[in-house]
Amino acid sequence: MATRAASSAELQTRKMWGYKPGPMDYVLSIGCFLMLGAMILAVWRGREQVASVPFTYPIHFITLGVVLTLTPILLLRAKGDRLHRVLGYVWIGSMVTTAIDSFFIRDINDGGFSPIHLLSILTLFVSWRIVASARKGDHAAHRKHVHGIVIGALLIAGSFTFMFGRLFDIWLDLGA
Repeated sequence: MATRAASSAELQTRKMWGYKPGPMDYVLSIGCFLMLGAMILAVWRGREQVASVPFTYPIHFITLGVVLTLTPILLLRAKGDRLHRVLGYVWIGSMVTTAIDSFFIRDINDGGFSPIHLLSILTLFVSWRIVASARKGDHAAHRKHVHGIVIGALLIAGSFTFMFGRLFDIWLDLGA
């Protein structure tokens, strides 16, 4: 039986829609959904105080909401098409905005910088690496950087915002 060569359109369709997310993509997506839900709950519980916090906090909440919403979409759907690139740039823009905004949030450490700000510097560097590796076509590096930033900056660092008397911890009253 002779097999015919795949057309260019078929190869492009396979490239975009033949992608199968790995187990880590599902784990990270679930983590982002849970973090987004916890963040929404915290903001809802603290809604009366949101207007009184410095403007950097609502910016942080909004950009993180965008990132946490888009992460599962970007991890689980097709790669390489126009929508992935557009959503990816929105995601990166939100990550960079969140990292820059964090330099103006200094409630811990008597108004000085804290160790979390080192993560913000790392986030800015890794965000650049994510874009550079995608543009270069290095999909393995791109995936590695995305997974790393989601684990470190969103899930681990995000979890700490619900502890140690920080704002979400106070609003959710988890310490009581």
